[in-house]
Amino acid sequence: MAGGPVYAYHSVWARSHRSFTVARRLLMTRQAIHTSDAPPAIGTYSQAVRVGDAVYLSGQIGLQPATMTLAEGVDAQIQQVLRNLRAVAAAAGATLNDAVKVTVFLTDMGDFARVNEAMAQYFAQPYPARAAVAVAALPRGALVEIDAILVVGESRT
Repeated sequence: MAGGPVYAYHSVWARSHRSFTVARRLLMTRQAIHTSDAPPAIGTYSQAVRVGDAVYLSGQIGLQPATMTLAEGVDAQIQQVLRNLRAVAAAAGATLNDAVKVTVFLTDMGDFARVNEAMAQYFAQPYPARAAVAVAALPRGALVEIDAILVVGESRT
């Protein structure tokens, strides 16, 4: 039978691969993370989502959770953004020291040094990988937005 053994191999592989994929999906369910200590989502997204040991924190702007007003000035917004991220991380049972990747969005790259100074207050070494992106505008007229990816349940060393 020409091709019989190859077909049998692929058939067994396909069945085992499907079983693995189904088992992996069962183990890797998504869990939405919410806290009243950070601004609620202002759109169709969650403050964070946990999948396995990874926690994906949505971008935070400098909204004050109690009033939903934007902090005044870039320094105050940076501090509020980092407090918001810390609150969402805590709701996931983590800290910002669990961050492995951070993305900073700035309407003025001249504020980059200010972000560096503030991040040193909220993150410990080893610092997470980071990208900084200049953008034309951010929601609600914000000057800075930061998102993060955390890994919890294992050592970063």
